[in-house]
Amino acid sequence: MGSLDAVRSAIAEQVKFDVFTQSQEADNDKARQQVGRNFISDTITVPSKEMYLYASMASLGDDVYHEPSTIALEAHMAKLTGKEAALYVPSGTMSNQLALRTHLKQPPYAVLCDHRAHIHKYEAGGTAFHSGATTIPVVPANAHHLTLADVQANIVLGDDVHFAPVEVVALENTLNGTIIPQEEVKAISDYVHGKGVKMHLDGARLWHVAIETATPVAELCAPFDSVSLCFSKGLGAPIGSCLVGSKDFIKRARWFRKLFGGGMRQTGVLSASAAYALTHNFPRLATVHELARRLESGLKEIGVKITSAAETCMVFFDPSPIGVDYSELVKRAEALPNPISIGGSRLVVHIQTTQEAVDDLLGLMRTLAEEKKAAGFVYSPNANGNANGNIYIRAAEKR
Repeated sequence: MGSLDAVRSAIAEQVKFDVFTQSQEADNDKARQQVGRNFISDTITVPSKEMYLYASMASLGDDVYHEPSTIALEAHMAKLTGKEAALYVPSGTMSNQLALRTHLKQPPYAVLCDHRAHIHKYEAGGTAFHSGATTIPVVPANAHHLTLADVQANIVLGDDVHFAPVEVVALENTLNGTIIPQEEVKAISDYVHGKGVKMHLDGARLWHVAIETATPVAELCAPFDSVSLCFSKGLGAPIGSCLVGSKDFIKRARWFRKLFGGGMRQTGVLSASAAYALTHNFPRLATVHELARRLESGLKEIGVKITSAAETCMVFFDPSPIGVDYSELVKRAEALPNPISIGGSRLVVHIQTTQEAVDDLLGLMRTLAEEKKAAGFVYSPNANGNANGNIYIRAAEKR
């Protein structure tokens, strides 16, 4: 017996593991500071100490069977969105794909969406893989948002055997930080539903629309049969999204969630984090938008081209008019005494972005512009230089 206990103790020594560093609390504080200077995405937001404390008091159920905190969150989300039921899931991608798989009954079928839509570009071909559906990506004629005219011009209806008929029109709001006018959403919904086609909304950042337009969430969701809303982007929760729709729809989606491997267990701490985010972080989005507009204004003042304005939390920009390319900007930002993280042409402001980070980024842009000007670079639009049709030449070489 003693020998057996010794072997067990030896195995236990091999198994045990501590994820904490010797300076974990300081490391976490540093991570929070770095997040405040990261413009790559709002998915990088981290839980505050207050969120952790609130979440630690959550219920201890099993979400496949009965998890009280998660059930309460789902009931609140259904009421908030004006739908009958809700389903908590690990990610926005799963939420979207569950919605499409639940709506799409029998192929052949197609999903119509914006050509920039997350379900089309950034979900690893999930619509084809999970649902066997083709996607009809549409380029908006106004270069901003899909309109009723865009949908009417591209929707496939009828029983021509050469085509897969559209059974779901999927919109995204916001899309790249821009807002679809609600009047346009209603017009599309009325037309689509009149054709017997379903409407899905990827509302990962719908919270921003609600704050910016002062429109109740239920009103924004009303034109859709299903809506996906994310807690881990603009709201700053660590993980999770909610899919909302009718009771029958959510009942079947829950079945598919299990099939997809998304049936979770002790989700109380995650649901509590989402609840904290809804209560404490949602109201902060107005300040986020103000900071994004301040960033946009500063960039324009320096001479940087804005390719998509800060309607909510994102600014798309082109630094080529001041003689700078993205790779140089990224390297210089990383080399600052207090580094800034940038991913390219998109700058995302979030609830943990600091005003100091915005000021430092604008300061770096100003420095780069001055350096290029001192080096004799002159901006020459509409030449055959880079992908944007711009070229940079020294003043002495200009023809």
